[in-house]
Amino acid sequence: MSTSNAPETPARVTARYWIESARPLEAAAAIMAGEQSTGTFVRVAGETDELREHCGARIESLVELGEAAAPSLPGASAPQSGPARWRTAEVTLSWPLHNFGPSLPNLLATVAGNLWELKPFSGMRLLDLTLPPQFLGRYRGPRFGIAGTRALTGVHGRPVIGTIIKPSVGLSPAATAERVAAIAAAGIDFVKDDELQADGPHCPFEERLSAVMRVLDAHADRTGKRVMYAVNITGDIDEMLRRHDLVVAAGNTCVMVSLNSIGLPALAALRAQCQVAIHGHRNGWGLLGRSPAIGMSFVAWQKLWRLAGIDHVHVNGLDNKFCESNESVIASARECLTPMFPQPHPGCEVMPVFSSGQSALQAPDTYRALGSVDLIHACGGSIMGHPGGVAAGVRSLHQGWEAAVSGIPLADYARTHRELAATLAAFGR
Repeated sequence: MSTSNAPETPARVTARYWIESARPLEAAAAIMAGEQSTGTFVRVAGETDELREHCGARIESLVELGEAAAPSLPGASAPQSGPARWRTAEVTLSWPLHNFGPSLPNLLATVAGNLWELKPFSGMRLLDLTLPPQFLGRYRGPRFGIAGTRALTGVHGRPVIGTIIKPSVGLSPAATAERVAAIAAAGIDFVKDDELQADGPHCPFEERLSAVMRVLDAHADRTGKRVMYAVNITGDIDEMLRRHDLVVAAGNTCVMVSLNSIGLPALAALRAQCQVAIHGHRNGWGLLGRSPAIGMSFVAWQKLWRLAGIDHVHVNGLDNKFCESNESVIASARECLTPMFPQPHPGCEVMPVFSSGQSALQAPDTYRALGSVDLIHACGGSIMGHPGGVAAGVRSLHQGWEAAVSGIPLADYARTHRELAATLAAFGR
């Protein structure tokens, strides 16, 4: 048996980008690598070849894609002589982990920092990240994830059926509890606060939690079914930790946070203490994701939050009310179910949450595209506004997914399932 004395290859972080620039693409990629590691706009004292070798970012690949008719973003510079050619490419860069260590905030400063403001670029978007397993030594990832969420809800072999408390704001704690009682009695698995409702003066957090838990406890005593309530604890770190403790003391099984509002360090602090599932809401996502010329993809974004500790995350829904395409929604959901790290490391898979204008109508296409029932299907209007009432709305979701998994067209299944038939008549397009 022989052993090697060769030094261990340093761990690296890899990031893939789409770029648009009037500079030669190789030079543009070199600007990216230098700006986000050892360099600046001019070579400075101390930036030795040895230091650049040890700490510099590497260009791993560059694939030219084509030309743009005009710069996608304002403020980009063009060559001083000759006509400008705005070209696009995919660039993959890598950094040695020892530049910043397994730190999510400092990782973000490296892969998504000053790059967006550089004049040589008329467009730049972070497409994907690959992180080494050393990050798992510092961050915990999801505590419950898919299997834990199923254990907490008692739902197996089908999607978790959920809904949102509406109106978003304006209800008192008592009125909120009244609505939750009706939703629970209808057979729902999961109910969540709207992201706009956290601790407003009309519906203070502690009063809302107490009122809702009274009706959910009574429902569990009566039926044996514990409805998961994603209560919104978004706030400053000390507020969230205190609210978490109140949630645990009340016997609830889930908290919700607005991810873009609280930031990665706050989520990591919550996850370190958290004893219940963390429902991650992505409100504000459009600021990062809507433009094809800047920001980042959901594929890259969700990896940061999974590692920091969410158990569920919103991915929008098919045929939604927002601008996102169905292809993008499904790609996002697939990523949530895809391991981030190779075995034997934890894969950090989380439950995708389909929402926004959802009903039984989307069940077949969602199942066909995703190939899994590991999801939360959160439906509002199709449950609360079902012609047969809330319970009929919930049953229609079950029937839609039964048909989807069995490969039976909805119209055929609806012939013997009146709740689904009413959904097709009321919401069909």
